[in-house]
Amino acid sequence: MYAAAKYHGLEVKDCGTEQRPNQIARDVERGLSAAQKFIPSKYFYDARGSRLFDQICRLPEYYPTRTEMILLRAKARALIRDFDQGDLVELGSGANWKIRTLLNAMSDETRSRVRYVAVDVSESALIRAGGELARLYPGLEVLAVIADFTIDLHRLPTDRKKLMFFFGSTIGNLDRAETALFLQQIRACLRPGDRFVLGMDMAKSIALLEAAYNDSRQVTAAFNKNVLRVVNRELSADFVPDHFDHLAFFNENEERIEMHLQANRDVAAHIRGLGMVVTLEKGETILTEICRKFRRESAEQMIAEAGLELLAWHTDSRGWFSLAEIKAG
Repeated sequence: MYAAAKYHGLEVKDCGTEQRPNQIARDVERGLSAAQKFIPSKYFYDARGSRLFDQICRLPEYYPTRTEMILLRAKARALIRDFDQGDLVELGSGANWKIRTLLNAMSDETRSRVRYVAVDVSESALIRAGGELARLYPGLEVLAVIADFTIDLHRLPTDRKKLMFFFGSTIGNLDRAETALFLQQIRACLRPGDRFVLGMDMAKSIALLEAAYNDSRQVTAAFNKNVLRVVNRELSADFVPDHFDHLAFFNENEERIEMHLQANRDVAAHIRGLGMVVTLEKGETILTEICRKFRRESAEQMIAEAGLELLAWHTDSRGWFSLAEIKAG
């Protein structure tokens, strides 16, 4: 099930990243062979991509993290109520700002009975963030699980009570079919007494949404292009990031931001690991991320259709970001 190791004061368990080269090969070959070429957004997040995303979260235009943090600080004690021991699980953990808000709301005694389980595909990001938490909270048990939360949820530890978090509206990166499958997997993970907290970025003005993904410092552009660097490294490809421009806009029909890489010239890239050549005409795009925006009514329907039950709904004063507390129905 796992390959395990101790590293910088935390336990690291690998849910099969020896299969990752095959997985990225399958994903990239499928995506770049499609009529609308795409690369799954999970491949943004190597060490460099994680650092760039940390920078994005601090940008003045990028309201989601700032708004979610305000909401978390206000609701932290409510969210951890009755959770005295067990696994505090964060899916797609990345940086540790948000989980620290919850840990800081606990007493030292409670933290000593809690295990923090961080789940992410990026080993380097997990070790960096998990090691920092282990140093900040010496009595806290930290388990870093290298896994893809879209397919590996059944491989998470099951021997303890769970309070699970999916922050950042990361669920918005999944299309409707992927979301339904993901929430069904969440339902299968939840036992009586377990809770799942889902973060969702809510629908708002198009100008505000588009500004958040087109920052003036072009950090998001660098983050977007990082996916090409990952493909180059993992699959021996020769994409030139400067041959693409960052493109992000709100798709009104789908109620989602779309991020693309748009070829600024005719491109022919060799992917030696796949034995294929990818060609794009000038102006053609590779879809790299979707960021769906939610409304409460549709979110509640989505939760119910997955066989889950909404326990509580928390939102900020402007209704920009919401946290839904959920249990198995």
